[in-house]
Amino acid sequence: MRNKILNILKNTESYVSGEEMSRTLNISRAAVWKHIKRLKDDGYDILSVTNKGYKLKSIPDIPSSDTIASGLNTEFTARNIKCMSVIDSTNEEAKRCAAMPDGSLFIAEVQSAGKGRLGRSWESPNGAGIWMSLLLKPDIPPRDISQITLIAGMAVCRVLGNGAGIKWPNDIVIGSRKVCGILTEMSAEIDRVNYVVCGIGINVNTAEFPAELQDKATSLFIETGKTYNRSELVCAIMNEFEPLYKLFKKEGFSPLLEEYRNSCITIGREIRVIYRREALIGKAVDIAEDGGLIIETENGRVNVTSGDVSVRGIYGYI
Repeated sequence: MRNKILNILKNTESYVSGEEMSRTLNISRAAVWKHIKRLKDDGYDILSVTNKGYKLKSIPDIPSSDTIASGLNTEFTARNIKCMSVIDSTNEEAKRCAAMPDGSLFIAEVQSAGKGRLGRSWESPNGAGIWMSLLLKPDIPPRDISQITLIAGMAVCRVLGNGAGIKWPNDIVIGSRKVCGILTEMSAEIDRVNYVVCGIGINVNTAEFPAELQDKATSLFIETGKTYNRSELVCAIMNEFEPLYKLFKKEGFSPLLEEYRNSCITIGREIRVIYRREALIGKAVDIAEDGGLIIETENGRVNVTSGDVSVRGIYGYI
């Protein structure tokens, strides 16, 4: 009911009376008042004026189930939300809660043990970013799970706009610096996926980074000089992700290939890839239909389906 009241307030420019809300929602005016009070306690700035009613002045920049749910137009994605102040890792929490419904979203203000690919740590400071994980239960072969990382990257790029590009397979960059990382993990048997956890970390309102990261990491605030409402960004990403994901489950990655190619900054660059414990050096020339990176090496073309990629000019060779 709080979500419905919040939606009414968000979609009304002027004041809306408690009587009107009680009539629309078929609840008492006292119940409306109680829900308004709880929203205020959660940080919503709601004006209350006698004989006028209520008006939403501002929304707190603390991702919550109410604020996220009120902006969703999804069927199942993020329809169950678990918000946490501090957690070791949203990916780990999603694994612990794998019995929750398909599409459940886990989001935290702080991760004490956030992680990226290949076991690297991921800095997750309080109040500055989006640290979230989706629990998914697709009926697809385990070999296709890596493509969910690509879909998540496309959703983030759509929301961040033309300045953002995808460094294959799991980084979103602006210019030459990383603004978002994606980590997809799964529990599977030989021919069956039990569940998938897709973790997305975005540097949103971070003002500065340690000296050792300043040439590699950036944030939306650093790039634009503007602060962003994190709940609105979460909603936008979920709303973009679901149709991409549903199309992928129905028709595979092929219908999404051209858009991904257009967003991928890795294509056309000299790269170094750690693949099957060996270093491959060559030029990234295309994205395969299975989402793999096609590399032209001195020994011919190789389709790399996973690996640690260093792109000349993007982070340098590591």
